[in-house]
Amino acid sequence: MQKEFPLACPVCRQALTVCGKTYRCRNSHSFDVARQGYLNLLTVQNMPSKNPGDAKEMLIARRSFLSGGYYLPIAEHAAEMINRHGADHPIIADIGCGEGYYTWQLERLCGADCIGADISKEGARMCCMRSKSIMWIVANAGDLPLQSESIDVVTAVFSLFHQSEYLRVLKKGGIFVEISAGSHHLTELKQLIYDEVFEQHKQPAPAGDGFETVSVSEESFEISPGEEALHQLLDMTPHSRRIRAENRDNINNAGGMKITVDYIIRVLRKK
Repeated sequence: MQKEFPLACPVCRQALTVCGKTYRCRNSHSFDVARQGYLNLLTVQNMPSKNPGDAKEMLIARRSFLSGGYYLPIAEHAAEMINRHGADHPIIADIGCGEGYYTWQLERLCGADCIGADISKEGARMCCMRSKSIMWIVANAGDLPLQSESIDVVTAVFSLFHQSEYLRVLKKGGIFVEISAGSHHLTELKQLIYDEVFEQHKQPAPAGDGFETVSVSEESFEISPGEEALHQLLDMTPHSRRIRAENRDNINNAGGMKITVDYIIRVLRKK
């Protein structure tokens, strides 16, 4: 039996219902599931560019690196927070899901029905390789095609905080779980590729009046990726577009060095 997800028409906000491989609202706006399995709900008005989202090369690097399990502790920590503070068998909307690694892990670790949303169509194609039971959609995080007050948990892993939209789609008492980069995230990698690395003091964006803070903490662990994985780690981040060619060469023969993964995990509850 096909799962029903609380999707909304991106044109008129009415509920979308599925019939076969087509989603349709009461106003007869219809959207077909792509051959790979994702649903494109990104309207022209919500496209900031012709090909929005991360570049294909960045997504490929991210898929390869994350599949190595280096960031699995982050997914496990997010799942722990969901299982501790969220509803049983929740509906999770993972916003800015990229190529789908964290969404896939949350489905597995939380026993959840998951929606993975990203603005990149190329990312959505890769997501479909992760899981066929997750509802993968192409959408703008600032105007989500989700029904109001329909989601138990919203997650955002290394993606932007869209306060008003997350409040709109969450049920009362629903939670938002955010992973953002900590002050010392990838410090050793930065020292390899930049002439100077400045100390940072990272803080999450203000939660606003609609949320209450359940918990917030900064956590870290170390990884020792090989040379190939180290290049993948660089190429999946914005740093790959900012460094000089001669500094990129510093990655060669640096495989196995210890890299600090430092992240802030925050749990907010909708009032």
